[in-house]
Amino acid sequence: MSLPHDPATLEIIKNALSSVADEMALVILRTAYSPIVRDSMDYSTAVFDKEGRTIAQGLTLAIHLGAFPHAMRRVMATQARDAKPGDLFILNDPYVAGGMHLPDIYLIQPVFWDGQLAAFAGTVVHHADIGGLAPGSMALAATEIHQEGTRIPLVKLYREGQPNAELLELLELNSRMPVQFRGDLRAQISACKSGEKGLQALIEKYGSETFNSYVEALHDYARRVARHAIQGMPEGEYRNSDFIDGLGSSPVPIEFHVCVRVKDSHIEVDWEGTSAQVAGAINCPIATTQSVALAALRCALGVDVPNCDGFGDVLTLKAPLGSIVNPRPPAACAARGVLAYRMFDLLHGAFAKIVPDRMPALGEGGPSVVCLSGTEHGQPWLITDGVLGSWGGHPRHDGVDGIASPLGNMSNQPVELIEARLPLMVTRYGFVQDSGGAGTHRGGMAMHREYKLLGDSATLSLRSDRRAHLVPGFVGGFPGTPSLNVLVGKEGEEELLPVMPNEVITMSKGDSIRHVAAGAGGYGDPIERDPAAVLDDVQDGRVSLPYAREIYGVVIEGGSIDVVATSTARREVAQRPRVEREQTQLTLFAKRNNIPHAWIGLE
Repeated sequence: MSLPHDPATLEIIKNALSSVADEMALVILRTAYSPIVRDSMDYSTAVFDKEGRTIAQGLTLAIHLGAFPHAMRRVMATQARDAKPGDLFILNDPYVAGGMHLPDIYLIQPVFWDGQLAAFAGTVVHHADIGGLAPGSMALAATEIHQEGTRIPLVKLYREGQPNAELLELLELNSRMPVQFRGDLRAQISACKSGEKGLQALIEKYGSETFNSYVEALHDYARRVARHAIQGMPEGEYRNSDFIDGLGSSPVPIEFHVCVRVKDSHIEVDWEGTSAQVAGAINCPIATTQSVALAALRCALGVDVPNCDGFGDVLTLKAPLGSIVNPRPPAACAARGVLAYRMFDLLHGAFAKIVPDRMPALGEGGPSVVCLSGTEHGQPWLITDGVLGSWGGHPRHDGVDGIASPLGNMSNQPVELIEARLPLMVTRYGFVQDSGGAGTHRGGMAMHREYKLLGDSATLSLRSDRRAHLVPGFVGGFPGTPSLNVLVGKEGEEELLPVMPNEVITMSKGDSIRHVAAGAGGYGDPIERDPAAVLDDVQDGRVSLPYAREIYGVVIEGGSIDVVATSTARREVAQRPRVEREQTQLTLFAKRNNIPHAWIGLE
């Protein structure tokens, strides 16, 4: 028998569940050891009902929004029936346990009330190192998952409150950073305990029957809100295509095709025609592919939908088995993040054809990753640093600078903490002038960061993209600017590195690695930009005077706009072919930042 549901009580329980998940996230933030967790915030938390369905998630990573259900299906199929109070499950493998990639380790805590299984609390944390070919456990050169680190099937880390000491010892032994591994794992355990306590308090307050009834009502509410929003979208098929630059020094572009179908208050995302899986670490297991689709849909809906499995019911995913977005085992996948962000971009572009007033141009293409490691005074050190960039121009305002992609709600690591803990000096960090895509509303500026090695030696691995295939603009906006990886010797000599080197690079004392992230796409024709906004950009140092003149047709003399000269310049610029104007943008970007033309495909 279903109970009547008071809307106010439903809202209170919904927010209380979110608060439980958020408190779990804060526990990890305050107790984690590694910078990638504590400073970059690469982790997520969630709570689940007794059926293993998500009922709330913490305000952490959107890339994890739809990934928990894959892991929970394994829990429910193999472990839930025999679970006991004090049990704690661990997993990371994407092929046998529903994980995303090996560095992301899940801990899932069954929650009991009055002797019965009542709910679950879960965390997923990107661990600094779990073994494999390269420090950081994201070696692009890996050709199979066995080379990427320790594979953990769904097993018990704790059994009725007692830790599996042998398993903990095995996992620590396989990590290059055992202290950070142990500390981050303990942070996850504490977060799960916090989730257990919060869920038990809610069940005690409302009673088990009422709590379960309102959880069902929450799933139904999310489903109804999402379907109502989809009803407002025009039915049809909306397609988009793009590329990733590829792996190594002679990259072969990797092709993506997506079709978004809108019909009968339902969304279907179909990746038919996308490239087959590759012999490299960028293949994307299905849990991440599903999660990306749900995150993109959430951006397009324009309404607040609860983070629960009821929302997922409005979406169907088709991803051909054996493709790069649904690889067969044992495909390597540790660096699958670059693929996730490209899928998000493609879906973003497809939804822009459905609801153009809501969707901005594309951002930088997701965070680049710079991984440096070595030994100092006999102790290992490692940094996996995400360089987070910018959002594209919006129908109503400029793109946002220096902020993570909507798919990855993360943070740039503070320079002061990097330099205090590691034998590195950050010699550059900030925005790149004349970067980003020009537009009526310009794209966000590129970020750059340069690390100088103070220790004797280090290994370097990189994950970036968007050099050959630039971030596109929307509605006449110009593409963003390209990314660069430059190895600078101690004597100042410069070597351009691939966007995704498929080998570990050795650095010596005094060497530097400079990364320039891609700039975001512009929205609308640049010639329509308000001259006053161009003047503001010049005064803020975002664009140079030549860029203002040649791209926007705005002439600035003595700190003011020359109205007559600007009128003439705008007519002149508007008459140039679009290809020429885009080429001019790229040339000015290169000139301003001392970038050899050959590095970015200019003659």
